[in-house]
Order: sequence, then C-alpha cells, then structure tokens
Amino acid sequence: MKWSLALPGLLATSHVAAMPQSRMQSQAILSKDPPKHIGVGHFSEWSRATKKAFLMDWQAGKSSEWTIVMGNEGGDLDSMTAAITWAYHLDHATANDTHPVKAIALLQTPSHALDLRPENKLALDNSQMTVGHEDLLTADEIPEDPETLASKLKGIVLVDHGEPLRKWRDAKILSIFDHHKDRGVAPEASPRIFERVASCTTIVARELLNALEALPQEYHINHEFLELILSAIAIDSGGLTSGKTTDEDISVAQRVLARSNWKDEKLSKVMEELDDELSSAQKDISTLNLRDLLRRDWKGDLIDTPSPRTPTVSLGFASIPFSMDDQIKKTDFAELFDWFAVHAAWTAEAGVDISICLNKYKVKDKKTGKKEKIREVVLTVRDDVRVDQEQADALFNVVKDALENNQEGVELVPWHRADELSPRQMVWTHTSGAGRKVFRPIVEEAVYGWDKVVMELWLMVTSGAHVYVLE
Repeated sequence: MKWSLALPGLLATSHVAAMPQSRMQSQAILSKDPPKHIGVGHFSEWSRATKKAFLMDWQAGKSSEWTIVMGNEGGDLDSMTAAITWAYHLDHATANDTHPVKAIALLQTPSHALDLRPENKLALDNSQMTVGHEDLLTADEIPEDPETLASKLKGIVLVDHGEPLRKWRDAKILSIFDHHKDRGVAPEASPRIFERVASCTTIVARELLNALEALPQEYHINHEFLELILSAIAIDSGGLTSGKTTDEDISVAQRVLARSNWKDEKLSKVMEELDDELSSAQKDISTLNLRDLLRRDWKGDLIDTPSPRTPTVSLGFASIPFSMDDQIKKTDFAELFDWFAVHAAWTAEAGVDISICLNKYKVKDKKTGKKEKIREVVLTVRDDVRVDQEQADALFNVVKDALENNQEGVELVPWHRADELSPRQMVWTHTSGAGRKVFRPIVEEAVYGWDKVVMELWLMVTSGAHVYVLE
C-alpha cells in the first residue's frame, strides 16, 4: 500500500508512463510547452467534466441549476475531501433521476495557494488527478462575485464549517456537515449534522455509504476516490490513534477500506502508513517564506457590527507551525521590523483590519529532554479604508483586553520581546492547547461590541463626566 512522496515515482506506475515513448516524443515536438500530465481514471475525468459543465452553464445563464459544496477557506485535506465527496455523491446518486442534481465542489482557496499544503498535493497526485489541481474549482476561478452568484444558485452545502462566509450569505443553505460547534445557522437544512469526530470526512463518507447502500443499484466508486477519503480521515485522526479519534471514525474508515484496493490489509496498518506519509509531507514547509506561511492556512471574513460608523470589520486568522523568532529569520533582513512589514503587506492585500496569527512549535526541556508545546498569539490592528486611527486604537484595546481576560482559562504571557513592539501590536505566549477554535469566538465577540464601548466613552465625555483611562 506504500505511497511514494515523489511525483516521478507515482508517474512510473501510472497510465502516462505506459504511453509509447515515440508518441510522447511526438507530442513534445508538436508543442512548445512540455507535455502536461492530465489526470487518469474516473475520478479525474468526473472532476474535469463537472467543472467544465458548471462553467458552461454559468455562461448560458443556468447557475440556478447548480449546488455548490464548499469546505472552509483554510482548505486543508479534510475540508477539501469532504466537499469533493458530497458533490460526487449528489451527482452520482441522482444520475438516473428525471431531474439529476448538478453539484460541484468548491475549494475556497485560490489556485496559487493550493501547493502551500503539500499534503493535499500528495493526496491528489496519488488519486491520479491532473497536475496543478486543474480538475477542481478554486476560489479564484469562480466566474462571478460570490455576493451576486450566491442568490442565483440552487443552493450551497457547507462542510467542515457551520456558517457561510459573509459573501455567500444570500445563498440558500441546503445541508451542513460539521464537526465543530453548532452556531444555529440554517435550522431548516437537511441533512444538518454536527458531530464531534476527528474528521469531517468521516461524517460525509458515512452519509454517502448509508445512502449508497439504500439505493436499488449502487453507483460506482473508484478506488482513487476511496483512498482520498481514507487519507483525509487518517491525517485528521493521527492514523486513528489520536485523542480526537472516535468509534465513528474507526467504523467509517473500516467501511471505506472494505471497498478499496486495500481491503485485504489491516485497517491500523493502512491508516498508520497514510498518516505517516501525509504528515511528513505536511511538515515539509521549511522552504516557505513568511508571506507564504501567513497565507498557507488563512481564514478570514467580514464581521457585521451594530456600529453605524463601521458596520463591518474584516478579521483574519493565520496558523503557522513556527515560532515568532524563527519566522523573523525568514524575512529579508531577519529583523523584527521586517516581520511586521511583510505582515502589513499581506494584510493590506487581503483587506484585513484585525489580524491574529496563531503560532505553535516545540522546545526541548534541557533537564528532562522532553519536548514541550509552546503557542503564540500575535495581534495587530491596522487603520485603513474601513477603520481610521482612532477606531483602530479602540479596536485594538478591546480585543487585547478580551484576549488577556478570556474566560477559557488560557493564561497569556507577554512575549520576550514585547517591549520592542509598536502601537497596535502585541505578542503573547501560552502553553495551553487552545487554537483558532478557542480564540476566534473571543475575538469576534469583542469586535462585535467594540464600537459600543467607544460610543459610551464619547457620551460620557460630552456629558461632562470624568473618565479615567487605566493603563
């Protein structure tokens, strides 16, 4: 079952490698560009055909016939696979119906950022997809602004997140599959499943298998597709051995394995090998520069506030597996100022008012030799198009206070170079396991009410009351 991490090794066993040498040479002579590896097999062909059909129907004004299945904007392997899996099911399960469902998976990640996740590239390569992810629809390939396209669609399906980005909020939400907290969005959606499992793909694959087995005649599921599902479950569950793993993850993985080309192998062995290979690829990001690290796992959205002055604030989160000190070394000048210069350029491009960078790394204890997990939180607020300097100052103070006085029990300690930071910049360290799922609700709640604090202070000042600002 062993996969090769090198693409040339993969091609050596593919249909492309079996192409007669003379034909390959002829193609190279006729074309100025080197021959491109086009995906082989049903999975790749279906993906490309679906993408083509969607774009053709959009051109013909038939967007209303389509359902878009979308993962979250972080675009990890679980989110990507869950979206592809449900789109595949909707398409194939209704293929013989009078009115078949037209469904396509959307990766809410621009194409230029896809290879920043080498584990995704490896999994798709092993599934014999076309090089460069050309088989799949990405965020920068949507032919119309989501804010206008949303209302034209038949609807959307959310996987691996329970609330759509603001730009998709005019779309009808048909179904939700998520393994995070239920925020109460779209109570009428069906299926609407929120379940604590290691991988969202577990939920989607289970629903697919249950529906498939209930059909009068099962549709075909090719082995590349099944192996992609196993890959997503494996990397999110630590090969079914992490503390997040549930009985449901194990049960669904076993059902998928039984239909795959690896059906004669032990589940534990298959999942361990998949996790080892994909995790190794995932960690192979040492050559990425700071800008790529910032955008590699970036999630952001506009937050509506009750403020008449600033009705929306743009919030972005980056997750980076390097310490602040190591990230600084990746800048051109290897200096603190350059980190914030690169960061400012990226947040300006992304149109972000408030940015949170969540760093994590390990340090070895000199006495015990054991590695300790350390995390950092980097807060910056910029004054720009939506937020002026006075508002940015107030926003920074409100969010900083919310983080430092959080009710989640996370003790934030100022970073060792915190005294060198400029206004509206702060860095903390902590040793808890808290990540984006913990900090995002804290920040969003603070942002939602920040202008209210400013207005109350302004009213106190204009009414003649004495205001004391505590530093």
